[in-house]
Amino acid sequence: MTSGRRGQWQTAAEILTRVSRHPGITRAAVAQELGLSTSSATEVTARLRDAQLLSEAPAPSRGRGRPTTLLQAHPSGPLALALDLRQSNWRTAVVGLDGSFLSQDDHRHRTRRASTVLGNLRRAVLEAQDLYGERLRAVGLAVPGTLRGSLLLQSSAPEWAALDLETITADTDLPLVAGNDATLSGLAEARGGAAVGAGTALHLIIEAGIGGTLLIDGAPALGASGAAGEFGHTPYGDRSRACLCGAHGCWNLEVDGRALAYHLQEPDPDDPHAYTLQVLARTDAAAVQAVEKVVAAIGAGLAGLVNAHDPDVITIGGLAVPLRAAAEDVFHQAYLASLMHFHRADPPPVVPAAHQSDGPLRGAAALALDHLTTEEALASWAATR
Repeated sequence: MTSGRRGQWQTAAEILTRVSRHPGITRAAVAQELGLSTSSATEVTARLRDAQLLSEAPAPSRGRGRPTTLLQAHPSGPLALALDLRQSNWRTAVVGLDGSFLSQDDHRHRTRRASTVLGNLRRAVLEAQDLYGERLRAVGLAVPGTLRGSLLLQSSAPEWAALDLETITADTDLPLVAGNDATLSGLAEARGGAAVGAGTALHLIIEAGIGGTLLIDGAPALGASGAAGEFGHTPYGDRSRACLCGAHGCWNLEVDGRALAYHLQEPDPDDPHAYTLQVLARTDAAAVQAVEKVVAAIGAGLAGLVNAHDPDVITIGGLAVPLRAAAEDVFHQAYLASLMHFHRADPPPVVPAAHQSDGPLRGAAALALDHLTTEEALASWAATR
């Protein structure tokens, strides 16, 4: 490929990245953002139409000025498969280059045996490949656990630890890009949710334990090996209590259904998510006090992260939303009391995530679309047209 051709795909990648992250963006807006002349933008988008990467539709008229077009995914263009693996279920979505979901399905686990779970995800990949053929170009996966590359190092479901996720796409030509579910949920908020435009944002989600991510200019901080954001394993809790991760005093032990069961002197629940909802529905004094203890631990822990990272905004998802709502005053007091003095006059807002349960799936889609809009992936696609 000549240097000129590399330049062509660099500009194309920049255009398609904006299309995937800003549905409904106009050609004029893209040209302005990238500093392209009208003629250059017209020429490049024409090439992308010919390569079945883009289609255009007239933009609504806004008075005087040259008419422009809306940039959209080509109806015969490349697709990604997004997968969201959870404790009780797994979800799939086929995603167009502009981030639109062409299809979406939800499946329940009949068993959480690792081999069965991986087999189900692999079947979903093969079925999508059979249905869409060469249009399917990447698979994005959100998983509830700590990842290093495609290896699941540990999970809140112990039977899933040390899984090699590459088996999902083995013997196919599809690249797999995987990420922690809380990290990808935060990515979804930065791309099209409650953290859009924030220079520094924290995202936290409670399901079985608490996870999250620190986002700088919309990009998650992944750490040296990709395992950053394990906020649930900060030592905010009782140092006499051991966590499954191997550490003692983890925040995880204070903020979910297992914490509620501990305060209620009941056995650890098999399904911490369902158990939390059951306790939240109760009105007896013991349940109310247990919820307040958990909510206070959430508020104080969030304040600690604010002191460390100084975010513009904190977005929360999963069970963090109903838990906070159940004891708003307790949360507010614990949050403010644990902030450094200079933060208290204007504390970073703590707001519900826009995508909530869809966050990990949309984040997995965003991860796969980031792959589809690289120069190499676009050149590979165009070579088959």
